[in-house]
Amino acid sequence: MSRSERRAGSRAGPPRREAAHAGVTAHLDRLRGCLATVAPQEIAAIAQRLERVAASGGLILLAGNGGSAATAAHMALDLSKSTLGRPPRERGARIRALCVSDSSPVLTAWANDCGYERAFAEQIRTVARPGDAVVLLSVSGASPSIVAAARAARAAGAAVIALTGARGRMLRRLSDLAVVVPSDDYQVVEDVHLAIGHALTGYLAGAFPRRAWRGSDGRKPALRVARPPSSRSRSGRPSP
Repeated sequence: MSRSERRAGSRAGPPRREAAHAGVTAHLDRLRGCLATVAPQEIAAIAQRLERVAASGGLILLAGNGGSAATAAHMALDLSKSTLGRPPRERGARIRALCVSDSSPVLTAWANDCGYERAFAEQIRTVARPGDAVVLLSVSGASPSIVAAARAARAAGAAVIALTGARGRMLRRLSDLAVVVPSDDYQVVEDVHLAIGHALTGYLAGAFPRRAWRGSDGRKPALRVARPPSSRSRSGRPSP
Protein backbone atom coordinates (compact mmCIF):
# COMPACT_ATOMS: atom_id res chain seq x y z
CA MET A 1 0.00 0.00 0.00
CA SER A 2 1.35 3.44 -0.94
CA ARG A 3 1.77 6.32 1.53
CA SER A 4 -1.18 8.20 -0.01
CA GLU A 5 -3.38 5.10 0.33
CA ARG A 6 -2.37 4.74 3.96
CA ARG A 7 -3.22 8.40 4.59
CA ALA A 8 -6.61 7.98 2.85
CA GLY A 9 -7.28 4.88 4.95
CA SER A 10 -6.43 6.66 8.15
CA ARG A 11 -8.76 9.55 7.28
CA ALA A 12 -11.59 7.12 6.48
CA GLY A 13 -11.30 5.60 9.93
CA PRO A 14 -12.41 2.21 11.21
CA PRO A 15 -16.18 2.77 10.90
CA ARG A 16 -15.95 3.43 7.15
CA ARG A 17 -13.64 0.49 6.57
CA GLU A 18 -16.04 -1.75 8.47
CA ALA A 19 -19.03 -0.43 6.51
CA ALA A 20 -17.23 -1.01 3.20
CA HIS A 21 -16.27 -4.53 4.25
CA ALA A 22 -19.83 -5.27 5.36
CA GLY A 23 -21.31 -3.93 2.10
CA VAL A 24 -18.95 -5.96 -0.08
CA THR A 25 -19.50 -9.08 2.01
CA ALA A 26 -23.28 -8.69 1.80
CA HIS A 27 -23.17 -8.47 -1.99
CA LEU A 28 -20.93 -11.52 -2.27
CA ASP A 29 -23.18 -13.45 0.12
CA ARG A 30 -26.26 -12.60 -1.99
CA LEU A 31 -24.39 -13.59 -5.13
CA ARG A 32 -23.30 -16.93 -3.66
CA GLY A 33 -26.86 -17.60 -2.55
CA CYS A 34 -28.29 -16.95 -6.02
CA LEU A 35 -25.62 -18.99 -7.77
CA ALA A 36 -26.40 -21.91 -5.47
CA THR A 37 -30.08 -21.86 -6.48
CA VAL A 38 -29.55 -21.83 -10.26
CA ALA A 39 -30.21 -25.30 -11.67
CA PRO A 40 -27.25 -26.53 -13.76
CA GLN A 41 -29.62 -28.62 -15.90
CA GLU A 42 -31.39 -25.45 -17.06
CA ILE A 43 -28.09 -23.95 -18.23
CA ALA A 44 -27.11 -27.28 -19.81
CA ALA A 45 -30.38 -27.35 -21.77
CA ILE A 46 -29.61 -23.89 -23.16
CA ALA A 47 -26.05 -24.94 -24.01
CA GLN A 48 -27.31 -27.94 -25.97
CA ARG A 49 -29.91 -25.85 -27.83
CA LEU A 50 -27.27 -23.27 -28.80
CA GLU A 51 -24.96 -26.06 -29.89
CA ARG A 52 -27.63 -27.42 -32.24
CA VAL A 53 -28.38 -23.96 -33.62
CA ALA A 54 -24.73 -23.15 -34.24
CA ALA A 55 -23.88 -26.59 -35.65
CA SER A 56 -26.60 -26.19 -38.29
CA GLY A 57 -25.26 -22.80 -39.35
CA GLY A 58 -27.94 -20.88 -37.47
CA LEU A 59 -27.53 -17.40 -36.04
CA ILE A 60 -27.61 -16.57 -32.33
CA LEU A 61 -29.01 -13.08 -31.66
CA LEU A 62 -28.77 -11.44 -28.25
CA ALA A 63 -30.36 -8.33 -26.71
CA GLY A 64 -30.73 -6.50 -23.43
CA ASN A 65 -31.11 -3.01 -21.98
CA GLY A 66 -28.65 -1.10 -19.81
CA GLY A 67 -26.40 -3.47 -17.89
CA SER A 68 -28.08 -6.38 -19.62
CA ALA A 69 -27.11 -4.85 -22.98
CA ALA A 70 -23.47 -4.95 -21.85
CA THR A 71 -23.88 -8.58 -20.78
CA ALA A 72 -25.54 -9.47 -24.10
CA ALA A 73 -22.64 -7.86 -26.00
CA HIS A 74 -20.15 -9.70 -23.79
CA MET A 75 -21.91 -13.00 -24.49
CA ALA A 76 -21.94 -12.35 -28.26
CA LEU A 77 -18.20 -11.71 -28.14
CA ASP A 78 -17.55 -14.86 -26.13
CA LEU A 79 -19.72 -17.06 -28.34
CA SER A 80 -18.25 -15.80 -31.62
CA LYS A 81 -14.59 -15.43 -30.58
CA SER A 82 -13.77 -16.93 -27.19
CA THR A 83 -15.09 -20.31 -28.32
CA LEU A 84 -12.18 -20.38 -30.79
CA GLY A 85 -9.71 -20.78 -27.92
CA ARG A 86 -6.47 -18.98 -27.11
CA PRO A 87 -4.86 -18.27 -29.48
CA PRO A 88 -7.94 -18.37 -31.76
CA ARG A 89 -7.80 -21.40 -34.03
CA GLU A 90 -7.85 -20.80 -37.76
CA ARG A 91 -9.80 -23.92 -38.74
CA GLY A 92 -12.95 -25.59 -37.56
CA ALA A 93 -16.49 -24.49 -36.88
CA ARG A 94 -17.33 -20.97 -35.78
CA ILE A 95 -20.39 -19.74 -33.94
CA ARG A 96 -22.38 -16.94 -35.56
CA ALA A 97 -23.51 -14.58 -32.80
CA LEU A 98 -24.67 -10.97 -32.96
CA CYS A 99 -25.89 -8.54 -30.30
CA VAL A 100 -28.71 -6.36 -31.67
CA SER A 101 -28.21 -3.89 -28.80
CA ASP A 102 -24.79 -2.92 -30.17
CA SER A 103 -25.36 -0.85 -33.31
CA SER A 104 -26.36 2.64 -32.22
CA PRO A 105 -27.21 3.81 -35.79
CA VAL A 106 -29.58 0.88 -36.37
CA LEU A 107 -30.98 1.06 -32.84
CA THR A 108 -31.67 4.79 -32.94
CA ALA A 109 -33.12 4.66 -36.46
CA TRP A 110 -35.77 2.13 -35.44
CA ALA A 111 -36.36 3.87 -32.10
CA ASN A 112 -36.81 7.23 -33.81
CA ASP A 113 -39.25 5.93 -36.43
CA CYS A 114 -41.17 3.26 -34.53
CA GLY A 115 -40.47 3.88 -30.84
CA TYR A 116 -37.85 2.24 -28.66
CA GLU A 117 -40.19 -0.66 -27.90
CA ARG A 118 -39.67 -1.89 -31.50
CA ALA A 119 -35.90 -1.25 -31.68
CA PHE A 120 -34.90 -4.91 -31.12
CA ALA A 121 -37.99 -6.53 -32.61
CA GLU A 122 -37.57 -4.91 -36.02
CA GLN A 123 -33.94 -6.04 -36.25
CA ILE A 124 -35.00 -9.56 -35.32
CA ARG A 125 -37.74 -9.49 -37.97
CA THR A 126 -35.08 -8.58 -40.53
CA VAL A 127 -32.44 -11.22 -39.76
CA ALA A 128 -33.96 -14.07 -37.72
CA ARG A 129 -34.99 -17.25 -39.49
CA PRO A 130 -36.34 -20.64 -38.42
CA GLY A 131 -33.53 -22.57 -36.75
CA ASP A 132 -31.94 -19.46 -35.23
CA ALA A 133 -31.97 -18.58 -31.52
CA VAL A 134 -32.66 -15.27 -29.78
CA VAL A 135 -31.19 -14.87 -26.28
CA LEU A 136 -32.89 -12.12 -24.27
CA LEU A 137 -31.59 -10.74 -20.99
CA SER A 138 -33.86 -8.77 -18.67
CA VAL A 139 -33.82 -8.64 -14.88
CA SER A 140 -37.46 -7.54 -14.73
CA GLY A 141 -38.58 -9.72 -17.62
CA ALA A 142 -41.12 -7.03 -18.47
CA SER A 143 -39.16 -4.48 -20.52
CA PRO A 144 -41.42 -3.62 -23.49
CA SER A 145 -38.53 -3.80 -25.95
CA ILE A 146 -37.53 -7.26 -24.71
CA VAL A 147 -41.10 -8.58 -24.69
CA ALA A 148 -41.57 -7.30 -28.27
CA ALA A 149 -38.27 -8.94 -29.24
CA ALA A 150 -39.46 -12.28 -27.85
CA ARG A 151 -42.69 -12.07 -29.83
CA ALA A 152 -40.83 -11.14 -33.00
CA ALA A 153 -38.47 -14.09 -32.53
CA ARG A 154 -41.37 -16.50 -32.07
CA ALA A 155 -43.07 -15.13 -35.19
CA ALA A 156 -39.83 -15.68 -37.14
CA GLY A 157 -39.62 -19.31 -36.00
CA ALA A 158 -36.50 -18.75 -33.89
CA ALA A 159 -36.00 -20.32 -30.46
CA VAL A 160 -36.42 -17.85 -27.59
CA ILE A 161 -34.02 -18.19 -24.66
CA ALA A 162 -34.43 -15.95 -21.61
CA LEU A 163 -32.17 -14.99 -18.72
CA THR A 164 -34.24 -13.07 -16.21
CA GLY A 165 -34.86 -12.30 -12.54
CA ALA A 166 -37.41 -13.26 -9.92
CA ARG A 167 -40.24 -11.26 -11.51
CA GLY A 168 -39.57 -12.37 -15.08
CA ARG A 169 -42.78 -14.35 -15.56
CA MET A 170 -43.87 -12.50 -18.70
CA LEU A 171 -40.61 -13.15 -20.53
CA ARG A 172 -40.48 -16.71 -19.28
CA ARG A 173 -43.94 -17.44 -20.72
CA LEU A 174 -42.71 -16.30 -24.15
CA SER A 175 -39.54 -18.41 -24.00
CA ASP A 176 -38.67 -21.94 -25.03
CA LEU A 177 -35.94 -22.13 -22.41
CA ALA A 178 -35.25 -19.85 -19.45
CA VAL A 179 -33.12 -19.40 -16.37
CA VAL A 180 -34.82 -17.35 -13.67
CA VAL A 181 -32.45 -15.98 -11.02
CA PRO A 182 -34.49 -15.77 -7.79
CA SER A 183 -33.62 -12.19 -6.85
CA ASP A 184 -34.78 -8.63 -7.48
CA ASP A 185 -31.28 -7.26 -6.89
CA TYR A 186 -30.24 -6.03 -10.33
CA GLN A 187 -26.50 -6.20 -9.64
CA VAL A 188 -26.69 -9.76 -8.34
CA VAL A 189 -28.93 -10.97 -11.18
CA GLU A 190 -26.66 -9.37 -13.79
CA ASP A 191 -23.63 -11.01 -12.14
CA VAL A 192 -25.32 -14.40 -12.38
CA HIS A 193 -26.32 -13.82 -16.01
CA LEU A 194 -22.68 -13.12 -16.90
CA ALA A 195 -21.59 -16.28 -15.09
CA ILE A 196 -24.17 -18.24 -17.10
CA GLY A 197 -22.76 -16.72 -20.28
CA HIS A 198 -19.28 -17.89 -19.32
CA ALA A 199 -20.59 -21.38 -18.55
CA LEU A 200 -22.20 -21.55 -22.01
CA THR A 201 -18.99 -20.33 -23.64
CA GLY A 202 -16.91 -22.90 -21.79
CA TYR A 203 -19.13 -25.75 -22.93
CA LEU A 204 -19.33 -24.62 -26.56
CA ALA A 205 -15.60 -23.96 -26.74
CA GLY A 206 -15.05 -27.61 -25.88
CA ALA A 207 -17.79 -28.90 -28.20
CA PHE A 208 -16.99 -27.03 -31.38
CA PRO A 209 -13.37 -27.94 -32.19
CA ARG A 210 -14.67 -31.43 -32.94
CA ARG A 211 -17.42 -30.22 -35.27
CA ALA A 212 -17.48 -29.32 -38.91
CA TRP A 213 -19.85 -26.57 -40.00
CA ARG A 214 -23.05 -27.93 -41.56
CA GLY A 215 -26.01 -26.29 -43.19
CA SER A 216 -29.58 -26.46 -41.91
CA ASP A 217 -30.15 -29.58 -44.06
CA GLY A 218 -27.35 -31.42 -42.24
CA ARG A 219 -24.99 -31.33 -45.23
CA LYS A 220 -21.66 -29.63 -45.48
CA PRO A 221 -22.13 -26.50 -47.61
CA ALA A 222 -20.66 -26.68 -51.08
CA LEU A 223 -17.73 -24.40 -51.73
CA ARG A 224 -18.62 -22.13 -54.61
CA VAL A 225 -15.68 -20.79 -56.56
CA ALA A 226 -16.30 -18.14 -59.17
CA ARG A 227 -14.84 -19.12 -62.52
CA PRO A 228 -12.89 -16.49 -64.45
CA PRO A 229 -14.53 -15.31 -67.69
CA SER A 230 -13.74 -17.62 -70.61
CA SER A 231 -11.37 -16.33 -73.25
CA ARG A 232 -13.19 -18.34 -75.93
CA SER A 233 -16.47 -17.67 -77.68
CA ARG A 234 -19.25 -20.27 -77.94
CA SER A 235 -17.85 -21.36 -81.29
CA GLY A 236 -14.63 -22.38 -79.62
CA ARG A 237 -12.65 -19.57 -81.18
CA PRO A 238 -10.84 -17.03 -79.06
CA SER A 239 -12.96 -13.99 -78.33
CA PRO A 240 -11.83 -10.80 -80.03
